[in-house]
Amino acid sequence: MSWWISTFLLPAVYFAMPLIVAALGELVAERAGVVNIGIEGMMLAGALAAWAVDGWLGRGAALFAGVLAAWALALPFALAVLCFDADQIVTATGVNLLALGGTGMLYKIVPAAAADRVVGIDKRWLVVLTPVLAGAIWGFFRFTRAGLELAAIGEAPRAADTAGVPVGRRKLYAILFGAACAGLAGAYLSIMYNRTFTQNMTDGIGFLALAMVIFGRWHAGGVIAAGLFFGLVRAAADHLQTQSGYGPATLQMFHMLPYVVSLLALAGVAGRSGAPGALGKAYVRE
Repeated sequence: MSWWISTFLLPAVYFAMPLIVAALGELVAERAGVVNIGIEGMMLAGALAAWAVDGWLGRGAALFAGVLAAWALALPFALAVLCFDADQIVTATGVNLLALGGTGMLYKIVPAAAADRVVGIDKRWLVVLTPVLAGAIWGFFRFTRAGLELAAIGEAPRAADTAGVPVGRRKLYAILFGAACAGLAGAYLSIMYNRTFTQNMTDGIGFLALAMVIFGRWHAGGVIAAGLFFGLVRAAADHLQTQSGYGPATLQMFHMLPYVVSLLALAGVAGRSGAPGALGKAYVRE
């Protein structure tokens, strides 16, 4: 039993935490009708900012810096899609490319002395806080007027606007909340999970978080279940990688296993998904 916990359960939980946090933020944005595939880049920016600031100002400031870095990318994204009706997918792709290039450049100028002073935070804190965040989001959409209005915006923004709901402002708040979750997830990677930063350290897990929102059917409980499922797949892949006798090509296939499984899982649920009716569609007020 202890072997199963140490080999599969704990690695699965620790790998799933940033996925779940980022996916919960994306869930709120998508329930408001906004698809933000830029969470991959926002996670990367948050990881770099948290790692650098931890060495300079300490752990508390590091988390705040991770959120601010994600917001620095979220604000131009929100400006483009909410004010200029830009395509959400294309704009967010630009955010990812900007984050990839920008973090790669800024990483090289972080003083080595600051990097050596990184203390980090115990990753178990996020394990405790993530279910609380999921419960708060579930309760927000289930029991609060603001949550019901946000869900209405994602389904029928024109009807919500007619009812007096400030559509643009609520979408902005949803985007910023999703970005804050992405920045926190990135901070987890660099100062809790690894306690270091490497270029492109997110390695596509932001896109895996996007898949989890669909796999979880736009529900907080479903997102947690999807995260733990993908975490177990990753733990199994890591366990297989530690076994001897496999060549480099086979080991690379094990690394791809969570993403392959996510595609297979999505192929089974996409046709029966319950996506918000106005997801990804620009709303132009008449």
